[in-house]
Amino acid sequence: MYVKNIKEVKMNLRARYRQFRERLTKEQKISLDSTIQSRLLALREYAIADTIFTYVSKPIEVDTIALINAALANHKQVAVPRCVPDTCDMEFYFITSLEDLEKGMFGVLEPVPSKCRRVTDYSKGFCIVPGLSFDAQGYRLGYGKGYYDRFLAEFKGNTIGICYVGCVQWNLPHGYYDKPVDILITEKYIRRMMNQHR
Repeated sequence: MYVKNIKEVKMNLRARYRQFRERLTKEQKISLDSTIQSRLLALREYAIADTIFTYVSKPIEVDTIALINAALANHKQVAVPRCVPDTCDMEFYFITSLEDLEKGMFGVLEPVPSKCRRVTDYSKGFCIVPGLSFDAQGYRLGYGKGYYDRFLAEFKGNTIGICYVGCVQWNLPHGYYDKPVDILITEKYIRRMMNQHR
């Protein structure tokens, strides 16, 4: 009988894909990020969206700072998450520039609540979802804290995973309640999932 500890499997996968990212040279990363950004900004879903929900990238993640600046320049509303202390929940706030951010939990840049307006409507929009890895069905491997899993369970707009092709695998372990993204963008391709709700 084949039984393997799913937590251990995920831990090993996280280590592998973190290592892949850490090995990228600065030049390689800039090139990959730029290609992914161009693909994302050319999407029709991006063009028609009023609100862009996005994480603020850490050094090993696909860069979203340039995407935030592009969305603001395109006169879109940009909303970024803030972890709610002592919970596993996050709230999104609208920002008007990178000046609205400060270092928060886990050293990630987060919106300053006193400067920003909190988002209350999650029924539509375009959400860029972080992940250390994605699979061909759109399922993601996050950092294990569950913040985005909870958020995505409620979010009704388009969800977009951005990831390096070297961090995509055919099948990732996922649970019954995990939600795949609608679109996966790598530096090599754009993949639309069969499960897209529009």
